Amino acid sequence: MSQEERRRLARVLIELDGRAGDDPDPPIPANPYLTDPKLRRQRRVALLVSAACCVILAGWIVVLAATLPHRFDAHHWRAVWVNFDVFLLAALLGTAWAIWRERQVLILLLVAIGTMLCCDAWFDVGTSLATGGMWISVLTAVFAELPLAVLAFVGARRLLRATVEASLRVPAPAATLETTPAGTRGPTEDSTCSLRRTPLSGHGLDEALPRGRAQRPAEHHA
Repeated sequence: MSQEERRRLARVLIELDGRAGDDPDPPIPANPYLTDPKLRRQRRVALLVSAACCVILAGWIVVLAATLPHRFDAHHWRAVWVNFDVFLLAALLGTAWAIWRERQVLILLLVAIGTMLCCDAWFDVGTSLATGGMWISVLTAVFAELPLAVLAFVGARRLLRATVEASLRVPAPAATLETTPAGTRGPTEDSTCSLRRTPLSGHGLDEALPRGRAQRPAEHHA
């Protein structure tokens, strides 16, 4: 059997085991994004801040492209790179600790390390163009920094996917699935197969949207 077939069989067995139990309605863990109004407000604020940042950054990119000089003598060059490597070392030490202690924070640390390595490769190559150290920077980026960044991102994705699959092993009653309001969550079938298809807790971004916008999809599907 393939891995996907084993997963489907495991889900069927879990559902059958739940139906065969003494309790006809097994308890479902409370969804914090549906029961805690504070979390709903935080999600709404996060969405608004993210949208505002996108608009501001897009305008700032245009300004930089039109006004930045082609050449600039940077101050404290040594301190900038040494401090960056110190932060990278701290992230690597934290990652080693999280792996040893098997802590969930490992996912965040792997994403941070992958991002820092990509930034390191980008600025190493970008600031060494037309210099004698350009090829050393390119080789270091291609054979060291970028491969390590890919490993970090892949590891974070696998850990996140395993966490999501573990949290979705408790089957929900059919009535709950049928009455879930339609919105921005998208399809929930086979959500364990892809992180891209796995919905957020609660009703996804419905809590963050204005009330009229969040209700229109549900009314449309009704």
